[in-house]
Amino acid sequence: MNTNSIKVGLFIPCYINQLYPQVGIATLELLEKLGVDVYYPEGQTCCGQPLGNSGYEEDSKGICDHFVKNFKAYDFIVGPSGSCIYHIKHHFDILEQTEDVKRVRNNAYELCEFIVKILGKTDLGASFPHKVGLHKSCHGLRGLKLGKCSEVQGEHYSTEEDLLNKVKGLELMALNRKDECCGFGGTFAVFEEAISAKMGNDRVKDHLDSDVEVLTGADHSCLMHMEGIVNRNKQPLKVMHIAEILNSTF
Repeated sequence: MNTNSIKVGLFIPCYINQLYPQVGIATLELLEKLGVDVYYPEGQTCCGQPLGNSGYEEDSKGICDHFVKNFKAYDFIVGPSGSCIYHIKHHFDILEQTEDVKRVRNNAYELCEFIVKILGKTDLGASFPHKVGLHKSCHGLRGLKLGKCSEVQGEHYSTEEDLLNKVKGLELMALNRKDECCGFGGTFAVFEEAISAKMGNDRVKDHLDSDVEVLTGADHSCLMHMEGIVNRNKQPLKVMHIAEILNSTF
């Protein structure tokens, strides 16, 4: 595929924009290295997921419609967040299904999926000499089908593993419960704080028990949840988005 002819609208979720700008920068630099024509619509805002998760989908229609207007002109919409992309693809059904809406829904991709499935790349020339644990977020794994779930029969596959396994010096560590939920779940972490914290602690412990140095994943909302636990408990674990690792040249 001639990547120079691909126009990509870069979608940076609001929590990354506000709290983890380095992830947005890494995503942009990574796409530019891959030779795609990247654009950042400056009028973009939230995708509407927080309202949808809270049961206010009708109130989110204006936000969703605004998103479509900002991204309808691009061949692909790419973002470093599986949960946001899942919301766009599966919950923009609340809008009238015009050609623009269908185009945006069909062409929205999580970053790793876009690199592997659309660009056909796995070796990005990255180097990261550390022991890494991969957290497979629920929206990406069970929603976007970025990998095979442990409860499903069939051949193993994972877009995230395909990319990490090609990073020079990186050792991908085996976890005991490799695709268990971290307990974040958006507003679930607010309304079910005790359960959410227990699930998050379990996931962090699994990485520590598996001799992981760096915990990574494709959705920084999950990573943010676990990073909070790590910081609160002063545990020896660094948390990084997968885009930062794939963009590294240590």
